[in-house]
Amino acid sequence: MNSRRDYRNHRTALFDGIEEGGIRASPYGSHEIDEHDNERAMDGLQDRVNILKRLTGDIHEEVESHNRFLDRMGNDMDTSRGVLSGTMDRFKMVIKFLY
Repeated sequence: MNSRRDYRNHRTALFDGIEEGGIRASPYGSHEIDEHDNERAMDGLQDRVNILKRLTGDIHEEVESHNRFLDRMGNDMDTSRGVLSGTMDRFKMVIKFLY
């Protein structure tokens, strides 16, 4: 359950300060936004981009891990199929010998 808590923390950090329709509006008119507010907004966006980048990297690693696991499982199933096929051939020979 720890990963679910981490997900919620990432989600909260990612969407903190966003209302419907975008980032919270400044109390000033659009032409009156000062450079400090602009820099702060850019820093917030950069933080969100970094979170998304880490999150997508984590998803990629998880997918790669699952793909490797599934490939190994497929190879093991092919090996088992071969062993069972050989066993069935031996049973067929025994049955032919008995009858």
